[in-house]
Amino acid sequence: MPPQKIEIFKSMEDWAEQNLLTHLKDVEKSWQPQDFLPDPASDGFKDQVRGLRERARELPGDYFVVLVGDMITEEALPTYQTKAWTAEENRHGDLLNKYLYLSGRVDMRQIEKTIQYLIGSGMDPRTENNPYLGFIYTSFQERATFISHGNTARQAKEHGDLKLAQICGTIAADEKRHETAYTKIVEKLLEIDPDGTVVAFADMMRKKISMPAHLMYDGRDDNLFDNFSSVAQRLGVYTARDYADILEFLVGRWRIESLKGLSGEGNKAQDYLCGLSPRIRRLDERAQGRAKKGPKVPFSWIHDREVQL
Repeated sequence: MPPQKIEIFKSMEDWAEQNLLTHLKDVEKSWQPQDFLPDPASDGFKDQVRGLRERARELPGDYFVVLVGDMITEEALPTYQTKAWTAEENRHGDLLNKYLYLSGRVDMRQIEKTIQYLIGSGMDPRTENNPYLGFIYTSFQERATFISHGNTARQAKEHGDLKLAQICGTIAADEKRHETAYTKIVEKLLEIDPDGTVVAFADMMRKKISMPAHLMYDGRDDNLFDNFSSVAQRLGVYTARDYADILEFLVGRWRIESLKGLSGEGNKAQDYLCGLSPRIRRLDERAQGRAKKGPKVPFSWIHDREVQL
């Protein structure tokens, strides 16, 4: 990165302290996974677990595929981020992991293998150690996980599991808070360096945003992430339409259309970004029109039960 770009980030240090730390919660005031789970020290522990399992029995297998995929994504987060933000995210994976363990509905050994494989593989968000690309990526990704956890909360409620709905909703609220912090950083970058930031935004979108767990593998299924994503799309947990909506939201939030005084490259990036969301929607509509009923594939996470893609 050129020295002048590094200076931009150094100049933002005081601003970051005043504007971003407010989005981090004090550990003593933060929720912890145990707040939502049966208390192993209580006399009613067995009854609480029994109640959790009875509610979990009402949830379909394809829902568990999506919930496990979301949990694995959260469990591998130390490979994506650092320090205080990761410390907050770490609770998400812990909570979902413990819930799934107690539910009795999943193969925990296969899930644990998937987590180990994923952490070993790391991730490739194609941000090239460029903080412009990195903050654009995390702005998009945090909103995507906010939407995904929000939808698993809604579906848990529809299936009658209000405790799981509360769990997923609480995680979604954290993701929303993190999204707010990252989008503020990009807003500030657009204020200081509109040309460099809009070009980076277009570059990131041309590469396409891959979700953090796109390298997931369970030792069996080479297409595990694609299959998990297909189930999430079919259930409406995270879809191509959501991808277009997130892009449209960020273009509006960052007021990309109203940027002035850009270079030729900046103007091209601006035009590309403002026209991309409608284009993605048109492509998705055509794809949905041609889509056939997906095949059924086994998922090791749910004891090799078959789920329709």
